[in-house]
Formats: sequence, C-alpha cells, structure tokens
Amino acid sequence: MTTTDRFFCADAARIRGDSLAGTAPRGAVWVLIEYRGGWPSNGFDGLGLAPEVKALVWSAAHAVRARILLIRRTARPRPAGPGRWAVLHYERSGAYRQRWGTWTSDEDLVEIADALQSPGGLGQPPVVLVCVHGRHDICCAVRGRPVARVLGERWPNLVWECTHVGGDRFAANVVVLPDGVYYGRLDAASAVGVIEEHLAGRIQAEHLRGYTDLAPVQQVAVAALLERFGPAARHAYTVTDTVRDGDDWRVRVELHAPRPTAFDVTLRARRTGPYRLTCSGPVPSPAVVYAVTSVRPV
Repeated sequence: MTTTDRFFCADAARIRGDSLAGTAPRGAVWVLIEYRGGWPSNGFDGLGLAPEVKALVWSAAHAVRARILLIRRTARPRPAGPGRWAVLHYERSGAYRQRWGTWTSDEDLVEIADALQSPGGLGQPPVVLVCVHGRHDICCAVRGRPVARVLGERWPNLVWECTHVGGDRFAANVVVLPDGVYYGRLDAASAVGVIEEHLAGRIQAEHLRGYTDLAPVQQVAVAALLERFGPAARHAYTVTDTVRDGDDWRVRVELHAPRPTAFDVTLRARRTGPYRLTCSGPVPSPAVVYAVTSVRPV
C-alpha cells in the first residue's frame, strides 16, 4: 500500500466534517511519567517495568480513575538526568494541584501511589501535552509532531509530547492540564495562537473538544456559548442542570461575568453512520453527536 492510498483517520474526519465539540474524555486526575525510550502502542501498559511496581501504580491510579500518560520533552537530543513524574488534580473550585517527582529506577515510581492520595501543591504553571503517539495511530505522529515542535519552541518549560489521549481522528490533539481542556484539529499555524489565548484566560470554541469535568452533551453546550459570545476563561461558565428527554437534552449553563446570566441550551442527539474512527480500527463504528437547537437566556 502506498501513502496515496493509505487510510488516514484525521483526513477522513476532516472530509466528513466531524464535530469536535463534546469529544473530550472524562477525567480529573492524571499521572504523567517521563519515558525517553520507545513508547509501546498501549503506552504505560506495555512498559517493561518491575511487575510489582507497575501493578501498584496501575491499581492506585485505577482507584481514583486517573489516566496514566507517558511524556517526553520535545527538544532533541533528549535531556539527560533522572526522568520526571507528576500527579495532576483538577478541582471544580478552580484549584489546580500538582505534585512532581523524579525517578531513576522502577522502584522510585512507587511514590506515585502516595502522591495520588494527596492533593498536591498550588501555584505551578500548567502542563501542555501534545499527542504524538504514532505506534498507537499514525495520524497522531504525522499531525502531532509539527505541533509539538512549534509549541515546544515557544514554551519549552510547559510543553511535552505524550502518548494516546483519545480522539485520533482529531489530530493534532493538545491537552492543557490540570485545566482539563482538550483541543483538536490543530496544526503548526493555529496551535500557537490557541495556546497563547488559553494561557491568557481566553478559551475559544473553534478548536475546542471540551472540558474533561463535563459530560459530552455539557461540553457541547458550553462550546455553543463560547462560539456565540466569544472567548471566556476556563471557569466563566458553570453547568447547573442537565435534563434528558429521549434524544433531546436541555443544559442550563451559568455565566459568571460580566454579570450573572443563565442560559438554557437545548440539543438533539443522533448517531452517525459507521465510520473508521481510527487508522487501525478494523470495524467501522458509529459516534454520537449533538446538534444545538436553541440557546436562550433564562
């Protein structure tokens, strides 16, 4: 098979016009492990760590529904010295907590289990992750690496390459943590502007996949308000009520500034036809998408 007839899920999604909004996976806790060697297709699960250490980290993360991602710096050559690890917590109060450590042997990673039981410190800068996990999906490497390179040049202390974050067809995918904000369909030209705006407290709808503390339908409702009223800070909107009636939904969202306002966003769910949603997915699968039918102040 040549590159001209090879299937690329991100190209297919663009041609279909797949919607980004509402596609961020749920999550509030993340474990990051710097790993400079080759990444297995299944990430952390495929690492050849000491079995007892690997089991402990996995069980501690599973207990709090934490996502484990492998990371590495974008710069070449890779930095020397101990690897780093982090446990990041998102709190709905707006507090972003982080705890960082280092490791040189497998046994050092046991500290992650302890860190998952503590909230971590405040006041540290955010982490910007770019999925470049080509062994999981080729689109993540082809589209992610140019984005990682340009963002790493702009913010070398914030940006890391990472393993699979979900939504291969939306590559290049960028996740800002512990904010829990997913962006998709970025390229080298758009990525710097999107992250620059995010770091300035202005989240835009154009490349937004969603906030990880919200359900998909809620993510779509917030994105609709950002699209209608313009960029806003991460916690400018709060979902206060969600009601379902069959395929129809009503999501009430409160805007806190410049003056308190509530909106009811109504949406209708539908299931798409079966598509190949990843480059390697052998069986086409449908996806659930939400169409906004109205936005009205309450």
